[in-house]
Amino acid sequence: MGRRGNAKVEDCRPARGRYGGAMLFAELIEVLDPEAHGAALNMAIDEALLRTASKPLLRVYRWVRPAISFGYFEKFADVERGHLAGEMVRRWTGGGVVFHGDDLTYTLIVPMAHPFARLPPGESYRQIHDCVAKALQALGLAARLAAHASARVSNGCFENAAEADVLADGRKIAGAAQRRTRAGLLHQGSIQGLPAHEGLAERLAGAFGDTADRSVLEEDTLSVAAQLAREKYATEAWLRRF
Repeated sequence: MGRRGNAKVEDCRPARGRYGGAMLFAELIEVLDPEAHGAALNMAIDEALLRTASKPLLRVYRWVRPAISFGYFEKFADVERGHLAGEMVRRWTGGGVVFHGDDLTYTLIVPMAHPFARLPPGESYRQIHDCVAKALQALGLAARLAAHASARVSNGCFENAAEADVLADGRKIAGAAQRRTRAGLLHQGSIQGLPAHEGLAERLAGAFGDTADRSVLEEDTLSVAAQLAREKYATEAWLRRF
């Protein structure tokens, strides 16, 4: 587990968001990325954004084809045996196997200069998912946080609820994984099993940040991400972790 360093608890205590419930950041950049991407490029864009983020930012994104992402520490052979349908990519974050295509996939990035990035992983995870649950509740869903982890039954992320995952009607509907670097906190999340995502992205932005400035995905970022995808995320060496 990570340490918070010298960050004070009161510096990152959630305030009230404009959609009700807690919000985490006084300022948030909502990165607009309406174009669907391949699996490797989606992972690479997240890393490219983490490298240069100066404020907390949220990216909600889509997949050009059905995809399977799996955690950094997963064994490729185990994933390949159990999940064959879909473009496969290894995430930079941990966690299990996640199916993408019909889900709402989002990434929250917090630069290391922000006190929130130095919270213990369990606490940052809980606070982020509390915002996700509030956004879902505002859409009429009876969402709540898991009080404890369930028994592990497979390497499928949505078949195993971790503490502070988001549940509804007894099933897991939102999970995530995190990674911390010198640049900051990378939180990659998926929300699944909802009849429609209409308005949810806007609700997330409003739940996470008091003022959500919108920014397009810049060409320089896409260029860096394209190179990262070619040289890292799309390679057999990364996929199989030779």
